[in-house]
Amino acid sequence: MKAKTVLPAVAMTAVSMVLTLAVVVMWLGSAMPWIVALVVGLGIDGGWLATLAYERRLSAQGDHSRAVSAVGWCFGIVATGVLVAHALLAEESSGAWLAVAWLPLAAKALWLVHGLWELTALTPTALDAIKGIQQEARDEAAVARARLRAEAATEETRLTAVTEAGARVARVQAKTAATLAGAWSTLESARQGEDTGRALTSVTTRVTPDVTPAWELPVWGPVEPVAALPAGDGNALTDAALDVLVDEIRHSETPTLSYREMAIRFRTAGHSASEMRLRAAWKRVV
Repeated sequence: MKAKTVLPAVAMTAVSMVLTLAVVVMWLGSAMPWIVALVVGLGIDGGWLATLAYERRLSAQGDHSRAVSAVGWCFGIVATGVLVAHALLAEESSGAWLAVAWLPLAAKALWLVHGLWELTALTPTALDAIKGIQQEARDEAAVARARLRAEAATEETRLTAVTEAGARVARVQAKTAATLAGAWSTLESARQGEDTGRALTSVTTRVTPDVTPAWELPVWGPVEPVAALPAGDGNALTDAALDVLVDEIRHSETPTLSYREMAIRFRTAGHSASEMRLRAAWKRVV
């Protein structure tokens, strides 16, 4: 990497020194002996080269001198001025000479760039460490992105599964509720029918002769606890007294109470009767 900055600077310096020396010899050779013109050209190039070497030695020591840099730039400006003056005074090819007049300053600028590169240059060990850190950071970022994408895909799959399962449960519950509602509607219609008990009794009479069961279909609604029946008191009330109590409890509020509400209040009041006798009394009163 060092050669990429120092070789252009060396080449530009050599070309500019050769051009300066040639211009000085050609320009001043007609007015003075060529040896004197050669000495003048070598003086300009030598002074420039000496200041450049001194600057390079200071740079190698990690030091810098503004005075030496100023002298070096002065020699570069003088060389450029000689090239520009020769180009302006030349009768032929003035444009070509003027086009190369900037080479001394360009060579000086290239040495400045090379010096800046040396100030920021790192050893191969440091460069390898930096590359390792950068590669590790890229690896961690790639792993983090892959983990996030995988978690996002997993969460999306889970949400989709939960949503579908919830939809299936809702459909099953709706279907079950509709089936139960239809069944209880049919059961309630049968319970409310006038000839339901008689029809059921006529069917079972042939199967169980001399037995007249009391058919009572279940009632759709919430279940509420009732007081326990005391043992042995199932026949404490006569049918007439039971009918009177049932009628009083039924008409204790307006509108009249349902059978379930009446039964709860009947047992809460301390009265006792079997469910069969109580429902028979309710039918007689109603």
